[in-house]
Amino acid sequence: MEMNNGAFMEVDVDHLSEDEIRLDLDLETALEECNAALHLFLNNRFADALSSLEPRKSRSMYHAMGYSSILLMQAAMTFDPKDMDVAMASLKEALHTCQRFRRKTGIMESLANIWHGQPVDNLTEREMHAELCYAEVLMQKAALMFLDESIIGFIKGGMGMRNSYLIYKNCQAMENAIEDAKKEKSTHIHYRGGVNMGIGSFNLILSMLPSRVLRLMEFLGFSGNRELGLSQLREGAASNSLRSILSTLTLLMFHLYMSVILGTGEGNLPEAEALLKPYADKFPNGALMLFYTARIAVLKGNFTFAQEKFLACIATQEEWRQIHHLCYWELMWACSFEQNWIKAYRYADLLCKENKWSQATYVFQKAAILSMLPEEDVTKLGEDVVALFRQVDDLRLRIAGKSIPTEKFAAKKAQRYSSPKPLKLVVPALEMMYVWNGFAVVGKRPELTESILSTLETAEEQLRNDSAPSEYHMDDLCVVQMLKGLCLTQLGRLVRAEICFSFVISSEKDIKHDTYLVPFTMYELGLLHKLKGDINTAITVIENAKTNYRDYSMESRLHFRIHAALNTMGSFEAKLPPSRTPA
Repeated sequence: MEMNNGAFMEVDVDHLSEDEIRLDLDLETALEECNAALHLFLNNRFADALSSLEPRKSRSMYHAMGYSSILLMQAAMTFDPKDMDVAMASLKEALHTCQRFRRKTGIMESLANIWHGQPVDNLTEREMHAELCYAEVLMQKAALMFLDESIIGFIKGGMGMRNSYLIYKNCQAMENAIEDAKKEKSTHIHYRGGVNMGIGSFNLILSMLPSRVLRLMEFLGFSGNRELGLSQLREGAASNSLRSILSTLTLLMFHLYMSVILGTGEGNLPEAEALLKPYADKFPNGALMLFYTARIAVLKGNFTFAQEKFLACIATQEEWRQIHHLCYWELMWACSFEQNWIKAYRYADLLCKENKWSQATYVFQKAAILSMLPEEDVTKLGEDVVALFRQVDDLRLRIAGKSIPTEKFAAKKAQRYSSPKPLKLVVPALEMMYVWNGFAVVGKRPELTESILSTLETAEEQLRNDSAPSEYHMDDLCVVQMLKGLCLTQLGRLVRAEICFSFVISSEKDIKHDTYLVPFTMYELGLLHKLKGDINTAITVIENAKTNYRDYSMESRLHFRIHAALNTMGSFEAKLPPSRTPA
């Protein structure tokens, strides 16, 4: 196996023998062997990838980092405390290994470096890579600490993230100061790719934070420049370095998930397809490639093709069943977009039985889907909707002592079933579809949007004909009106959509429980004004939703969406002060 100008050639991933293990592993060999492990991983041979890295993880910073990274991914997917403990132990060991290769400093210099990072001058190439690997492992360890259900773990995670970021900034300074001759070395491309990935990821992810939070983060030394983040990650993805795949996966997550759920629902699908293509061509049966191919199809509205690819992703490997669970979640939604509630229920049921991420969400989702079916169908399935809703509150998780917003929302909605005489939710599966910004997805298919609109109109008629309305009557009617407005907006019937949104906003004083409806509806009305070309009115309405409403369900999620929307409209309030200094 050889490297040509820093680019990896094809590798023989099956012949990493014990005879090759040496006490001192040179940087080039370490990078080659980690690339071999990466090929194993992308070919679904997860255990083999770990086994190939394990013998040298205590003697090579790259083997240590790769080994702990795989264990971290596994822990994140299983949410199993045992897996998290194993991953944390491996990350601590990896930090120790990386530390051995870092520049040794005196006590005073060490104290200075805690705040300012290592000095730029006179580091050897190995020491520069050690700084980079240390920053990456520290970031991963901090991310895992956020899952600790204590405020102490949350604070430690934040401090770890800050230290990681400062080291990345120092690595970037070293990259900018290095002589051109040294940049020609075959191993340097992997250093530069790591800097791209780290600086790009921090800037891109932080740029999504609402402006008031981002100002605080920048006061603490972070930077959230979206364009810088995207450019760094694009450079890293195109670099053909060891970390190219990490830059690619970060961009895919941004375009296919973060921009959809926490943004305006519009990801850059052409770029996502272009990023994925070389990996999909090289690893056609790789679970990650099949999964992202399917996700792109979902966002294009090609739900049948998406389901085929998700099923292919499930069939391609059994080693990490947690990837199956990701597919079950996506399949559940693809079926829900088609209002194929029986199939959607099957996947929700599998999640309830097999996955530990968020049982409160899964059980609520399962009950919500069953609520869309005739009672006789629910009876045939042997399910009890009321009993399921009553389980939700006890299943909630807490991170740093706080509830997960989606679970808190689900538990609040499920409270209606806690009384001896439960009061049914209206179209709960469609309401949850909105929580995940699904109407922007199903809107790619007008005939399916029409079908959902028909379901909402039926629900509206039943509510208006209710001879004994409950205390939730106006709340339910406003839920239906908001969702109707979303469908009508997607269908281009903007006048009727505006009437629906205005009904909800004018009913503010009559809404007793679902107080989230008014600010979320204002946000959607603002987007409607943007579609009409009235940007000033759009900004005014959205700013009203941001500044005049507090303490409602999923408030942080709406602020993420507002921040994204205002940025697309050039709103001054969405921008940070010009004093901002990007990384």
